[in-house]
Amino acid sequence: MVTSETIQAKYTTDVAIVGGGVIGLTIARALARRGLDVTLIERRELGAEASWAAGGILGPQAEADCADDFFELACKSRDLYSALAIDLLEEAGIDIELNTAGTLYLALTEADENEVARRYEWQTQTGLPVNQLSASEARQLEPLVSETVRSALFFPRDIQVDNRRLLTALIAANERFGVRLVTDTTVESLEIAHNRVTGVITSKGLIGAPRVVLAAGAWTSLISDAQAELVSQVRIEPVRGQMVCLQTKPGTAQRILYSPRGYLVPRRDGRVIAGSTTEHVGYSKQVTAAGVSTILNHTFEIAPSLSSAPISDTWSGLRPRSEDNLPVLGPCEVDGLFYATGHYRNGILLAPITGELLADAIVGNVVSPLLSRFSPHRFDLIGAK
Repeated sequence: MVTSETIQAKYTTDVAIVGGGVIGLTIARALARRGLDVTLIERRELGAEASWAAGGILGPQAEADCADDFFELACKSRDLYSALAIDLLEEAGIDIELNTAGTLYLALTEADENEVARRYEWQTQTGLPVNQLSASEARQLEPLVSETVRSALFFPRDIQVDNRRLLTALIAANERFGVRLVTDTTVESLEIAHNRVTGVITSKGLIGAPRVVLAAGAWTSLISDAQAELVSQVRIEPVRGQMVCLQTKPGTAQRILYSPRGYLVPRRDGRVIAGSTTEHVGYSKQVTAAGVSTILNHTFEIAPSLSSAPISDTWSGLRPRSEDNLPVLGPCEVDGLFYATGHYRNGILLAPITGELLADAIVGNVVSPLLSRFSPHRFDLIGAK
């Protein structure tokens, strides 16, 4: 273990955040708005990994199987986006293109119809806003939808954001609030003394900090393993998701089109983002023929007319998945060390609530009951010796 006696701090900061994706940037902004001196360290460019590769869907109702703790977290975060969009427009002068037209969840097979009926039942019983539509009503809302559609659900609160514009706005907002943004720098390990974090050891030297947030997404475990005898045994693995971008005329679709097998996310400029795959291939970010083929098959099932649309781009990203598929949030057994990782398929969706809950925990030492449900303490711990 490198100690403060063997390496001189390059500088110190109130909070060091490891990871410059949407989660790290949102936490940094929330802390800086509360008056803290914040340093954010990113191994590459800011927002260049999973956050950049995402589709920008804010759709907890379309994706949830039941009303559990995660669903509560996701819905509360989704509902923060309207205010966030207004604030970022003021802070950064950037419109994050929050599209509030809603989501259509399509039943294209008999099994899909059963799933639609089940989701409609539990969500209406819970008092959530959801409308059940006939095939003709679904196509009236979105003529792009396949004529084979059987029925649909409409989720008016499940919305979308342009994730890349969101990242640009968050970076600008952090710069405005004085956050020190350190890029092309690898955090190699944590500096820990007497069971308290005192900084991070980077490829460019030591950054002293009495509080550290691990928000490194799919790379989180590579950092925590360096101090495995002291840090919670949180295991985050990368899961590749490939994406295809089709170019259409603006207005071809207004709403997210979702099926149990794929989704389409229309942008204002006519781009349609189609996704996605779920692949356990380590840190490989290759785009494959099989992945693109799978996505296109699901796309044409939803909207056959898109078969004539040109492919303007393809890409992939590495989602950070925890052992139980849930985010890992809050303080651990090492004083001053916080986790904000494992958001898996929901980093964009969960960014606002993660930023607020972590800032409350760091600044005011307030760990809300909602945050504690996703604590790293739910995993086996190895205590300090």
